Order: sequence, then C-alpha cells, then structure tokens
Amino acid sequence: MTYTSGADYLGCEAKRLILFGMSGLGKTVISNMLRDTKEWYHYSVDYRIGTRYLGEAIDDNLKKVAMREPFLREQFLSNSIYIKSNITFDNLAPVSYFLGKPGSKALGGIPMAEFEHRQAQFRLAEEAALLDTGHFIERAKALYGYPHFVCDTGGSICEWVDPNDPEDEILSALSKDALLVWLKGSDAHTEELIRRFDKAPKPMSYQPEFLSAIWAEYLSEKGVTEDEVNPDDFIRYTYARALAHRQPRYEAMAKNWGITLDYEDVKKIKGPDDFSALIAAALDKRAQDA
Repeated sequence: MTYTSGADYLGCEAKRLILFGMSGLGKTVISNMLRDTKEWYHYSVDYRIGTRYLGEAIDDNLKKVAMREPFLREQFLSNSIYIKSNITFDNLAPVSYFLGKPGSKALGGIPMAEFEHRQAQFRLAEEAALLDTGHFIERAKALYGYPHFVCDTGGSICEWVDPNDPEDEILSALSKDALLVWLKGSDAHTEELIRRFDKAPKPMSYQPEFLSAIWAEYLSEKGVTEDEVNPDDFIRYTYARALAHRQPRYEAMAKNWGITLDYEDVKKIKGPDDFSALIAAALDKRAQDA
C-alpha cells in the first residue's frame, strides 16, 4: 500500500493504481478514461502478454494453420504473403484465439494436452507481464514524463497468486509500487456477464487444478469422450464456475493487499476526479476498519 489515507492519495503528485477484477466490469474503460487526460500512462497487461511474451507463439500458430492450406502454404513459402496477428490496445482477441478451446477438432477444438500447454504458456506470460509493472512505472516517468500510472490487469491475475501469503512474489512486487484496486461486481453483474458470455463464448485461462477438475466433471456429466466435446459448450459450462472460483480470491486480494470499489459506484462516475474521490473514500474506510 502506497497511500495511507484519502487525503494522502488526493494530494499525491504520482498516483499509481493497479485495477483488477472480473473482465467486463470496466477496468479498461476506466484506464482509457484516465489515459485520455494525457496525465496517466496506461499499462495493459494483456497487451504486454500478446506483444512481448506470446507474440511469437501467436504468430507461429497462425503460420502453422496457414501451412495446412496448399494455396496459402505456397504463397507463404514464396514470401508472397505475410502472416502476423493484429493485436492492439483495442483488439486483444489474438490472445484468446491462441488459447483456443478444447474438444472436437471438427468443431474447431484442440486436444486437451495442447490446450493445457497453451494455458501454461499463458500463465508464464501473465506472471512476467505483471512483474514488469514496476519497470513500466519508471519507464512512464523517465521516458514520457507521465505523472500518474494505471495498470489494467487481466481477469486471471487471481489464478497465479496466493493472496493469503504475505510474501507472495507478484502481489508483493505490485503493492510495493502501486495501490491494488478491486472493481467488485454484484450477483446481478455476474449474471449479466454470464449472459454475455453465453452469446459469444471466448477462451480464457484457468488454474491447472481447476481446469483438470472441471474437465473430468464435464466428461463424466455429459458422458462424452474428449473427441466428442463441443468446445463452445465446454467453455460455457465452465464460465460461471470459473467466476465463482475467482470471486473469493479477488476478495482476499483486496482485503490483504488493497481496496475495494463497488461497481455500482464506479459506473456513476463522470470523470477522473470522481474516480479519485472513490479511491480516497475507500482508503479512508480501510483506515477506519483497520
């Protein structure tokens, strides 16, 4: 914790925040709002993952798929076409496409062994990108002169940390340089996220033990083999359970390492000053409850 009170935060000339919580509750929207003031540097963990740590793997996977098609293979080998993902701050989909979905190949799935391999690659990438936060705080100040810094984390940050361990490597590093802020949604928000996901299911990352258990549960409950799994059905089946698995982990992160903002309050803000007021109020509440 780098701020002890609301007044401390409001008067600080170098505000540093790390936003975490479920995807779809405004982390990126808030980060973009702050960045648009020209006073905040926006560090996107998912963008860092896709460009620095998984960029080559993502592009290699695209090339591997292209090589299966004779028409594209011939052009690729003759340097007639160039294959590269188009990942941007506003389009992080290439990372999801790389993760893929386990299940029937005929339905667009990949073998579970390959899915687990990509999950492990993603975990290492996210851990490294999170640990890069301190470097980017210094870089933002030294290179660009930004006074303030906001880190926009992915929803899976809670999968790779132990919030109850006071010596957790990642949380220790993050909290040393910035204030961790949980954007907490209600049960109604969770239900809305599930409805949205059901309409457009996309790959996500999971803690290995959770993935192993939910995969075995799905195969048993549905009475299917790996080759018979509908990939979209599996990740729909998994999503609500994954959110329930993550919620207490987020809560412990906020309790032991940061503060909590209720999304109902966050969505009412009209600008950066309103957001700062919420941060200040949460810091004062934490001090009172200590």
